[in-house]
Amino acid sequence: MDKRKSNYELTRDRVEGDFVKYDQHGMIEKFRLEHDEAYIFLRFLSCAYRVDRKTGRVERMDADGPVHAGFNETLTIFDVLCESKPDCRLSGEFVRVNDLDGIAKTAYLGGNLFDGSARAFTHRTEALKAACEKLGGIPGRVGDVSYQIPMFDFLPVTLQFWDADDEFDAVLKIMWDRRTLDFMRYETTYYAAGRLLERLEELIKMES
Repeated sequence: MDKRKSNYELTRDRVEGDFVKYDQHGMIEKFRLEHDEAYIFLRFLSCAYRVDRKTGRVERMDADGPVHAGFNETLTIFDVLCESKPDCRLSGEFVRVNDLDGIAKTAYLGGNLFDGSARAFTHRTEALKAACEKLGGIPGRVGDVSYQIPMFDFLPVTLQFWDADDEFDAVLKIMWDRRTLDFMRYETTYYAAGRLLERLEELIKMES
């Protein structure tokens, strides 16, 4: 069996190795995280995680036991824990990613990144609603499906979905608190969104 690691796994492992350089006490206090001598504990998209305080290894606590977290999970968690601003706080206003405070209006990473998930959710609005609710989502009023979902206990996002019809393709939007860049870098919003959509698709498949 070929056990060579992908570039994503190598990047994840490198980032984990750097974790010990950061002020763990500071992140624990900032986000009021549970911890003991061995681990820091937190929740990400309604899943329990732990971070090894000596190695930086991030593990998702699945029903069958700890699982080494993937690229999107690890980089999102570490960006928030290690690089968020000391005075990070929410605005309560949700905007598109390119309208976040601190973004130059020329910055843009692409407009079709969520098209695959939009197709996966097409004509499955009830299943998508159920998946959002399993993530602790609070219903909204925009689109055929709209939920405010806790990305972390201290950082929500909003998902909006319009189903396809005879004239238009499905549309999926993820809206962010205007001050999200207090918590993570612009690029990291795409890792976080990617993991959110993975989780929703996983939950829908589980119920199929």
